[in-house]
Amino acid sequence: MEGTIAKHESTSVDTPITELTVRANEYIRRSKAKNTVKAYKSDWQAFSRWCDEQGARSLPAEPTTVALYLSHMADQGYRTSTIGRRMISIGLAHKTKGYPSPTATETVKSVWRGIRNTLGVAPRAKIPVLVEDLRRMLRYAPDDLLGLRDRALLLIGFAGAFRRSELVALNVEDVQFVREGLIITVRRSKSDQAGEGRKVGIPYGSHLETCPVRTLQDWIEAAQLTSGPLFRRVTKNREIGDHALSDKTVARLVKKYCEYIGLDPRKYAGHSLRAGLATSAAMAGVSERAIMAQTGHRSVMMVRRYIRDGNVFRENAAARIGL
Repeated sequence: MEGTIAKHESTSVDTPITELTVRANEYIRRSKAKNTVKAYKSDWQAFSRWCDEQGARSLPAEPTTVALYLSHMADQGYRTSTIGRRMISIGLAHKTKGYPSPTATETVKSVWRGIRNTLGVAPRAKIPVLVEDLRRMLRYAPDDLLGLRDRALLLIGFAGAFRRSELVALNVEDVQFVREGLIITVRRSKSDQAGEGRKVGIPYGSHLETCPVRTLQDWIEAAQLTSGPLFRRVTKNREIGDHALSDKTVARLVKKYCEYIGLDPRKYAGHSLRAGLATSAAMAGVSERAIMAQTGHRSVMMVRRYIRDGNVFRENAAARIGL
């Protein structure tokens, strides 16, 4: 999906310019997040397969072919966001190979506008886990090593407003316990591809059973962790694994504990912890600036979505008229 720098003619494969070309192409491959590149490749493969089935050419594709493909996806029930991403992937594939993008034509744009008008563009975001939800979820964690890990993961994921990828990438070395609580260093994230890193402060909780600082400290000590992945697999024999949990495991844990307290697990996922902190903070009247500092959001508009959700009943006109 990404561009590459052409190899220079040379009689030796180990010339400095050849080595620089290899390195330059490697930097190009790293210019986008791995998950983004993976999604683009998957999108392009899906489009190519569909073209093969229809006997149509995928590269360069005719605008009509792309328009029909978008219509096909809409009829099959794909989300607007997925269809839009597929369009971007198709356009990038063409530009990379030096072809004009068929997605820039009026034919494709008209179909895309029609799909957006028909299906709508509102994202189907996962429901946030609020503070009271989290308290109830924690009560279902078993009183053993596995339960301690789950409590630590849920509390740190919530209090730090971490993406699930950030959460499972944390190492013991990224955690610093201080007088006020703990400081967690996020080495790299979705919004920080340059790897500048950021520090997230997590204060002590008001209640022992929901304190993220004390719970994490208990997990580290009980698991005898001195370095490496912070959140790891715990076997049936209650042995600690060497490798970090996957981001999918975080989603499964959130769903499992939501189901324990009677919530529909299909509506919750790993992002529910991050959204839950932002929404709960908004409900408590925390400022946009403070919420953004915790979540790492760079866009005020994204944070304001949580604030609007949190203020639906907090600043409600109907609640103040004496019905």
